[in-house]
Amino acid sequence: MFYWLYELWLKMPDDWKIHLSPVRMLNYITVRAFCGAGTAFLLSVILGPWVIRQLVRFKAKQYVRRKDGPDHGHKEGTPTMGGILIVGSILVSTCLWAMPGNMYVALVLATLAFMAVVGFWDDYAKVVRKESKGLTAGRKMSLEILWSGVMFAVLVNLPETRVNTLTLMVPFFKLPVIPDMGYVMGFIFVALIIVGACNAVNLTDGLDGLAIGCSGSAALAYLIMAYSAGHAMLSDYLLIPFVPGVGELAVFCGCLLGACLGFLWYNCHPAKVFMGDTGSLALGGAIAMVAILIKQELVLIIVGGVFVIEALSVIMQVTSFKLTGRRIFAMTPIHHHFEKKQWSETQITVRFWIISIIFALLGVLTLKIR
Repeated sequence: MFYWLYELWLKMPDDWKIHLSPVRMLNYITVRAFCGAGTAFLLSVILGPWVIRQLVRFKAKQYVRRKDGPDHGHKEGTPTMGGILIVGSILVSTCLWAMPGNMYVALVLATLAFMAVVGFWDDYAKVVRKESKGLTAGRKMSLEILWSGVMFAVLVNLPETRVNTLTLMVPFFKLPVIPDMGYVMGFIFVALIIVGACNAVNLTDGLDGLAIGCSGSAALAYLIMAYSAGHAMLSDYLLIPFVPGVGELAVFCGCLLGACLGFLWYNCHPAKVFMGDTGSLALGGAIAMVAILIKQELVLIIVGGVFVIEALSVIMQVTSFKLTGRRIFAMTPIHHHFEKKQWSETQITVRFWIISIIFALLGVLTLKIR
């Protein structure tokens, strides 16, 4: 919305332009990304207490089902579904600061909203039934695959995105490894990225501040990459695909980062609110969609290294137990393994944040190494 002020400024008489010259700064993506981050942060911090009170009012409280794991009994009764605050802050701030009508921003916001609805449905089922099962894993994954199919269909039918969607880029290579994956492989690839990211963030959301802190690191990394992909000279210098207009996703990533920091204000240990699936699925889906649109999908494995480790720990544990009857870890996801090893919750969270920041920096570094 504020970008319209810049367009209005362009139409003003020259003497007016001189007096209102600071308005021209709204043309810069970096300025709007910074302002978007600040807006999302302030919205989260200011509205946080009100949202928490409403969640308590509607009895949207955490129910702890697992009695065989680490002692999280003290978390029972803490308001959940706080992802509403995250998603709301992102939507409002992005609409305020991103360029109106940008299709890349629209696609990411649509994914954010859809995954938030799926997560909300799951959280609502948990709250109403007073159990932590919610939606079945099959139904949840079916909805994620369905949305992946919708997004793939949109991307391959838009002239601006058709070629890039079917192209496979691999980190450290300046040219596409597979110029045309075809529709079947292309859809499978998109679905794997979106479904994998959603569920990896969801698995990480088990300790106060863990998932939201790691999401912030990923958002910052993709802010840099989105800006680079949308900048003709910079993308040419870095030998990465140039996607006209995709630089506006840097504004979205800034809003995502600000919302993460704002939510962390109340989600840090001891948490006053949990994001629930409403937040974790929305964050995972949005970050995955940004990665797809700027053609840095596989870099997500590096940038989201903590999410990948959390997901792999579960896969390894289940596979080992089914094949050999033995467990590799004391408990999964792996953050619970360290709880079993008597690490404090704060130690685990902060150390995982550090690892997440390192992974994010390594992910950005791949832009230079081609």
